[in-house]
Amino acid sequence: MTFDIVSGVILIAAVCVFVFSIYQLGMILIPRYMGGKEYDEIKDLAVTADGDGAGFSVDFDALLDINPDTVAWIRFDEPSIINYPVVKSADNEEYLTQTFSENDNTLGSIFMDMNNHDDFSDKNTIIYGHHLNVSPDMFSRLHLYEDEEFCQEHPDFYIYTPSGEVRTYTVFMAGIVHATAGNYQIEFESDEEFEEYLEMCRESSNYQVDVELDPESQIVTLSTCTGDRRDERFLLQGVLTAVD
Repeated sequence: MTFDIVSGVILIAAVCVFVFSIYQLGMILIPRYMGGKEYDEIKDLAVTADGDGAGFSVDFDALLDINPDTVAWIRFDEPSIINYPVVKSADNEEYLTQTFSENDNTLGSIFMDMNNHDDFSDKNTIIYGHHLNVSPDMFSRLHLYEDEEFCQEHPDFYIYTPSGEVRTYTVFMAGIVHATAGNYQIEFESDEEFEEYLEMCRESSNYQVDVELDPESQIVTLSTCTGDRRDERFLLQGVLTAVD
């Protein structure tokens, strides 16, 4: 009799733990599913492209009607699955937990640093996005560039702007840095300081890429969490190699 009671208590406890675990998992997965669905709808509304990705264009009027904070669209070739609008706020906190359509969601948005100019005219433009352990959304797939071979196969990413520019960036740095690393510098007092900065970025990369960098270079720094340590970030940096 005593054994049956103990067994029953253990069974009830196990069921409670199971139900609570399912609840917690649902609280994580459901918002991410809804956020992913929202971004799919935005792509359907604003993006035109052929089946192979050729002829890619963005309807920025449609995007600006939804969110006037729109400053760009970022796209990677498959299989990176990075294909999102970019916004900019008066701070670097708002879009951590708010989607492009301004709904509260843990996916957040892809957003430009508040200290950058909207037109990508800075020496270094920083763009942030979340890394999600249970989803490929947002900047989760940036980590594919930890592998040098993957970078060689997919060396470029693209920034589309409301002015009609298509800006092609070639990756020259991929690696894990401290959250306060010098890679996050935006303003430079001289060409020499910028050249020293570029060399520091190269040295912090997992591998070296044969692409030209000089005092006239303009770069984009893509930043996401590592999913392991709160004080670490994974960075992917690309230098502007074409403007169409």
